[in-house]
Amino acid sequence: MLALKLQSGRIECGTDEAGRGCLAGPVTAAAVVLPDDFKHPFLTDSKQLSEKKRWILRDIIKKEAISYAYTHVSREEIDQLNILNASIVGMHRSIAALD
Repeated sequence: MLALKLQSGRIECGTDEAGRGCLAGPVTAAAVVLPDDFKHPFLTDSKQLSEKKRWILRDIIKKEAISYAYTHVSREEIDQLNILNASIVGMHRSIAALD
């Protein structure tokens, strides 16, 4: 489906990461392509949402997304790349994993 959308014009992909503040674990990055008309009142800054609302929104996005993917960057890679570059690498991997 993403390939069809690419053929018909421009698409926008949102990315984000979690785990940058963690000293011992991986960074998790995600990418999502939503329909142009997708709207939901919970869709704001995830840090301002309750955990319950984040889980509800997660299920809605998984159902409604044109495509989504998430990847992890290991702590070994973070040590090699630094945390900023590891976050960027994770986002690029997630974009590449979109189908």
